Amino acid sequence: MKTIQRKSELEKLLVLKDKNLIKVVTGVRRAGKSTLLLQFQELLKVNNPDVAIISINLDLPEFRLLAEQNWIEIYNFIITRLNKNVTNYIFLDEIQNVHEFEKLLEGLFVTPNIDLYVTGSNAFLLSSELATLLTGRAFEINILPFSFSEYIECSEKKLNLDRAFSEYLRIGGFPEAIRLSEPGQNYAYEYVKTVFQNIYENDIRKRHTIYYENSYHEVIHFLIDSIGSTVSARNIASSLTSNGKKIDNKTVSKYIETLVESFLFYKVNRYDIKGKQHLKTQEKYYAVDLGFRYALLGKELVSDSGHLLENIIYLELIRRNSQVWIGKTDQLEVDFVVRNKNGFTQYIQVAYSVKDQKTLDRELAPFSKIPDFNERILITMDYENGSHNGVKQMNAIDWLLNL
Repeated sequence: MKTIQRKSELEKLLVLKDKNLIKVVTGVRRAGKSTLLLQFQELLKVNNPDVAIISINLDLPEFRLLAEQNWIEIYNFIITRLNKNVTNYIFLDEIQNVHEFEKLLEGLFVTPNIDLYVTGSNAFLLSSELATLLTGRAFEINILPFSFSEYIECSEKKLNLDRAFSEYLRIGGFPEAIRLSEPGQNYAYEYVKTVFQNIYENDIRKRHTIYYENSYHEVIHFLIDSIGSTVSARNIASSLTSNGKKIDNKTVSKYIETLVESFLFYKVNRYDIKGKQHLKTQEKYYAVDLGFRYALLGKELVSDSGHLLENIIYLELIRRNSQVWIGKTDQLEVDFVVRNKNGFTQYIQVAYSVKDQKTLDRELAPFSKIPDFNERILITMDYENGSHNGVKQMNAIDWLLNL
């Protein structure tokens, strides 16, 4: 499988280069954080073959003993290797392996001639203690599994985009899962299961006490099965309790927080378009990768194809540096209220197909209730593009590939 340049993330790193900030690369495990840092180091070398780089991956055997040292010893290890009178680019991968690593980061940040880049387990990097310590000092760059365009590039399946998209919905975008899917998709599913187990054991259980593992996994399965539907801790607890899984609202809320913290799910709040205010109830959750759905639930795609497409569109909006909310206008819902990277507002509806006139009318109805004239887009898997009273209809694959 060919190596894919994470162009968007690399552009962000180039913009932030030499800025007085700690560059913190976050994202779900196995999405490619370490690879991103290696790609950025290669860019630095292209621009300056003599660039001063110190790169330490604390998961690798050659640095395992170093990770077991006191943070001040690691600090001294780095300081003694700095080149004088030039900027030294320091890369620390899997920083959570260092005890009191927050003190190491603070020490390196205040040391002259250091430009600092960090990755690690998000459950630790984004802890409240570290967030407080790094306030105003860090810039977060979130990396997701491969987008559909990156999937096409690495799998080289450009001839039949519809078939490739169907496979992407099942396999997801974890780079290694895509590679393993070549001999058979079952290998990809088994790999995605191990990714989930890794996150659960290392990012969740090490930080949180999970008293009832069966109930915890039931909450995960409920969220995966409810992609694109508004949910609350109360209705999840009620649903599970009615099925014989006794659990209360507070416990469900706590479990969901750990899943969002670990980047397994993204929470999207609702926004009242007419009242121009954020709402605190009935949010939605989208999975960081749809590969988890089939790997953990074994569910086919047909019945929920529209919601799964919605998940893909949401993730792509995040990749494009947009802010995203669920829209409410009167009693109708707009799938996404989007503020793009240029500050412009868009309204987006997502439906798998609108060939049926009733379905088309239903999807267009919320747009008619919006009082402003910002751009309105209807994204579907239909081949037909066009306009409906100012609403632009676009094919999802075209939109994802910027065609």
